[in-house]
Amino acid sequence: MMSKAVTIGAGSISKRAMKRRMWAYIFILPQLIMFAVFTLYPIMMSYIYSLYDWSGIGPMNKFVGLQNLKEVAQDPLFWNAFKNSFLYMIGTVGIMLPTALVMAIILNNAKMKGRTFYRTLYFLPVVTTTAVVGAVMRNVFANHNGLVNGMLMKFGLIGDPIRWLENGDLAMWALIFVGSWKLFGMKMVYWLAGLQSIPNELYEAVKIDGANEWQAFRHVTIPLLMPIGAVILLLSVVNSLHVFDLVKVMTEGGPGFETEVVDLYIYRYAFSGTSAGMPEVGYASAAGIFFGMVIFVISITLGWIVKRSNDRRA
Repeated sequence: MMSKAVTIGAGSISKRAMKRRMWAYIFILPQLIMFAVFTLYPIMMSYIYSLYDWSGIGPMNKFVGLQNLKEVAQDPLFWNAFKNSFLYMIGTVGIMLPTALVMAIILNNAKMKGRTFYRTLYFLPVVTTTAVVGAVMRNVFANHNGLVNGMLMKFGLIGDPIRWLENGDLAMWALIFVGSWKLFGMKMVYWLAGLQSIPNELYEAVKIDGANEWQAFRHVTIPLLMPIGAVILLLSVVNSLHVFDLVKVMTEGGPGFETEVVDLYIYRYAFSGTSAGMPEVGYASAAGIFFGMVIFVISITLGWIVKRSNDRRA
């Protein structure tokens, strides 16, 4: 009798567990469908498109194999866009990460008044549409009636307006500055989360041992921030390499191709058409796959660094 009751009880528990799992799968099913339709399917089809000389119109009947990838690797404009993507990434990551860490340390101070207000203020650009930011900043850096030139001329720092977006080097620096400002708040929040995860007892212990604030920062804060810092670095690098809307709105890759990045290069071939007047979806897909492989290698490398950092902390 007792064994039968236990069996019945186990069966009812199993049924309840299966019912919970069933509802869990039902709730995640819409997201899985969206992922399959809008992420997985386009990724798979881009590999197929890259094997064809196809404009995106009509049937795919001209198989070219790896010819598109070969042409991408031989195109100087692709390598120019490749270089610009990495210049933008290095500039934004190099500016954002250290400055966001400094601001996070300042705003993590419990004695500072208005911390919540400043955190919200710095985070506002993150939730602002990038295309809108690019349109506004295009006017800010305008040659005439632009805010930057107007302020510099008002204080007598320059005599004539600077052509910020018509000079390749200056245009890239303008993009780096705006991109860094746009995502600064997100990196600051990441650093804040890392700082707040460090127990206060550790700081109290090192103070008892006679350490000053700089020594506490050097021997406690920095080592414990290294794992989350590696994750922030990984996210920042990958996100910065995929800049598109800001460049499209602010400079459209100009002047010439001085600020064209890989995502804009792919867009130009896939949707805008080439000198022949027809899009080249197959070629654009090959360029996307080529660049995606490079980012994949970078992600794997940085992921290995994150793992080693976590192992050292453990």
